Amino acid sequence: MKDRFLRACRREPVDVTPVWFMRQAGRYMAEYRKVREKHSLLEICKTPELSLEVTLQPLRLGVDAAILFADILLPLEPMGAPFEFAKGEGPVIHEPIRDAAGIERLRVIDPAHEGLGYVLDSVRLIRKELDGRLPLIGFAGGPFTLASYLVEGGRSSHFDKTKRLMYGEPAAWNELMAKLSEVVRRYLVQQIEAGAQAVQLFDSWVGSLSVDDYREFVMPHVARILSDLATRGVPVIHFGTDTGALLGAMREAGGTVLGVDWRTPLDEAWDKVGAGVAVQGNLDPTVLFAPWDFIARSAKRVLDRAAGRPGHVFNLGHGILPETPVDNVARLVDFVYQPTVRA
Repeated sequence: MKDRFLRACRREPVDVTPVWFMRQAGRYMAEYRKVREKHSLLEICKTPELSLEVTLQPLRLGVDAAILFADILLPLEPMGAPFEFAKGEGPVIHEPIRDAAGIERLRVIDPAHEGLGYVLDSVRLIRKELDGRLPLIGFAGGPFTLASYLVEGGRSSHFDKTKRLMYGEPAAWNELMAKLSEVVRRYLVQQIEAGAQAVQLFDSWVGSLSVDDYREFVMPHVARILSDLATRGVPVIHFGTDTGALLGAMREAGGTVLGVDWRTPLDEAWDKVGAGVAVQGNLDPTVLFAPWDFIARSAKRVLDRAAGRPGHVFNLGHGILPETPVDNVARLVDFVYQPTVRA
């Protein structure tokens, strides 16, 4: 069923639970590593033909959707915050944004015409190649996650610099979030207009916040993005990690589908957000390194907790890790599809 994923997002009946994986294209696949021998990550993102090639690679595993190959940080460069991927360190922002003056310099861009047209070209090219065989998911980083990279200058464990700005200069923080949210809103709308049939908002690091801080400093900005996307006629997945305490507030912020990480049992998460939303998740990515019988038991536990309710999209609780055995991923897809798996 080629629209199985979209039907589940809309909480409609499906023949079997649909499955796709965050970071389903990446370093765990030999064909991706071969492309990376010749091209940097940014070169792949900025070259539609390469983005197409890498987006299609994991479809041989039998997943129910393709997800655009890009990176959540791409909007930062045209906004005036260049970055690079340093070997062994991940993304590094050349000039972190830590005060009102730096925030003032950030530009609110039109993604299509000011630096991100190549992403939209990739969306069009992938949709044409898929030719209706599978739906295409577009995505963008959530405003808190983008802000944390900008302020910290890269990855962080405690987000102390981010929170210092947030708590100490709330007006500057809200200006930063307003700029990022508007760019993300435009970017996702343009991906939909280019052909994305669903989109995911990756607010990966928002789980570092308390519920009170989320509601005060993040939720109004996210809600503005999601309320607009709700009018665009495609499913919208709202995702973050370590967000067990935030799920209720995230549900209020919006989204057609709520992504759940592995720390919260799926049934408890669904009870918390209510029956009026689909859920995505939520196998721990490290389970895929385990012996097969443990993988199968863990996947069955997720499916049992979903209990066959309409609106479950099987996924990991975050992205596939680089050394994951490909055979385990393919076998997991087949396992989820077995009609007797919940017997």
